[in-house]
Amino acid sequence: MPEETAPFRPLDVAHVRAALAGTLFGDVRYLTKTGSTNDDATALLARGDALGTTLVAEEQTAGRGRKAGRNWIAAPGSALLFTTILPATVPASDLWAVPFWVALCVADGIMQACAVHAELRWPNDLFVRNRKVAGILCTSRVTGGVAHVACGVGINVISTAGAHVAIDPPPAFLSDVAPTVRREVVLTEVLSAFERHLASLHAPAAVARTYEERAALPGAPYRVLVDGETLELDGIARGLGPDGALRLDVGGVEHAISLADARRL
Repeated sequence: MPEETAPFRPLDVAHVRAALAGTLFGDVRYLTKTGSTNDDATALLARGDALGTTLVAEEQTAGRGRKAGRNWIAAPGSALLFTTILPATVPASDLWAVPFWVALCVADGIMQACAVHAELRWPNDLFVRNRKVAGILCTSRVTGGVAHVACGVGINVISTAGAHVAIDPPPAFLSDVAPTVRREVVLTEVLSAFERHLASLHAPAAVARTYEERAALPGAPYRVLVDGETLELDGIARGLGPDGALRLDVGGVEHAISLADARRL
C-alpha cells in the first residue's frame, strides 16, 4: 500500500552532493521555494558560468508543463523538481533530441534507484501503471550554431499528505510501487545517468532509435491532439522523424506531428 500520509522530509542535498562529488554534475543547489527551476536556470544560461549545475526545489509556485497554462503541481516533499544545465553545448540543429535523451536517462535513473520500470510516452512523459509519474521540459539559449541547454524534470516520488490534488487522471508516485524509495537516491541516479550517457548526445539519430525501442513506439496505437487544433487523430505510431516528430499512420496516411497531447491507447 502507498504511504498516503508520509510526513514531510526535506531533501538531503548533502547526500546528493557527496554521491556526485568529482563528477560533471556535482554542483547541486537546493531551493526551499522558487517560482520555477527552469526560469532560474534560464537566467544562469544567459551568464554561461553554471555548466553542470542542477537547481532542485522543494516547492515551485509557477512550475509549468509543456503547454501554456498548464502547471506542474506537487506538494513539498513529494516530488523531485529540478533543472540541470548540461555541462557541454549541443549543436542547435540537434536540440530536438535532448528531451528524448533526458527521458532515457530519467528512466534509467529510476530503475537504478528503486527497480521501477517507467514507460516512455511521446513526446515528454514517463508513466507507471498507466499513470503519469514524470515529465520533461527543456529550455535553451542558442548562440550561433550551438546551444546551452537546461533540462527541466519533474518526478512524483513519494505519496505524501497533500500530494493528492485534483488532477485528472491522478498521477502516479514511485512509492506506489517502491514504498521505501528515497528522493535523494532517485536524484543521484538520474544525474549519474546524465553523466554516463552525456557522450551519446553527439549522436542524435542513435538517441532517437534508442528511444523508439525503449518506448516500444513502432506499431503502438496513439491518440493525439495536435497543438492549435481541435480534432483528435487516432493512428499507429511508425517511429520518430529526423526532427523528433511522431510519424503517425492514420488510415494509411502518414502524418508528421511535431507537438501534441498524446495518449497511448
